Amino acid sequence: MGGGLVVVAAAVITVVLLTGTRPGPAAVTPGALITTFQPGELRQVPSACQVVPGATVQQYLPGTPKVASPLPVDGSAASACNWTVDKPPLYRLMQVSLTAYAPNGLASGNGSATRAATDAYDLALQDLQAPPKGSPVSRATVQVLSGFGNQAFSALQVFHVGGAVTDVATVVVRYHNVVVTVTLNGLQHSNKGNYGPVSKPQLAAAAMAFARAAEGSLH
Repeated sequence: MGGGLVVVAAAVITVVLLTGTRPGPAAVTPGALITTFQPGELRQVPSACQVVPGATVQQYLPGTPKVASPLPVDGSAASACNWTVDKPPLYRLMQVSLTAYAPNGLASGNGSATRAATDAYDLALQDLQAPPKGSPVSRATVQVLSGFGNQAFSALQVFHVGGAVTDVATVVVRYHNVVVTVTLNGLQHSNKGNYGPVSKPQLAAAAMAFARAAEGSLH
């Protein structure tokens, strides 16, 4: 009988050890906060300056744009890149950012990384549709996009600042816990220099092309 107990104990220990070596996220209790990354969620993003093919950059930003990458503040979880063309009558500023969100107890729902990214996406959409009172930001014309990431929208705005008129095309995409934001500024009119005019459809097409390239790099 003693020998039988030893065999049973050994079997239990073996099962525990084998189970403990299996990779994967911790079990999720229904209704509880999620504090670990779940399948499909990303801990880091690629370099924003490298996610757009050179042919795409040349197609929408002709010439030799200046490229600058702001210093990251969240390590490999976020990346941004700016392309600037300043050659009258053309002025363009393309900005691309990718941010991977982590689980956050302050996020809505279960606090997962995806919920945190969804909150950020919803806030960006809200700010463009209904800017705060007194804000210099103009209300955007927004279009929700289907079949692109998990959620996506595009927006068009016009800014009047100091006699200058700038058209801005924006595309925001959420893929799991990552939010991709693309913003393209086109100087429509300036009180200094001979800039413009700007084609809004071309701005929108360029922002969309950069957004698709950035989102595609996450797969």
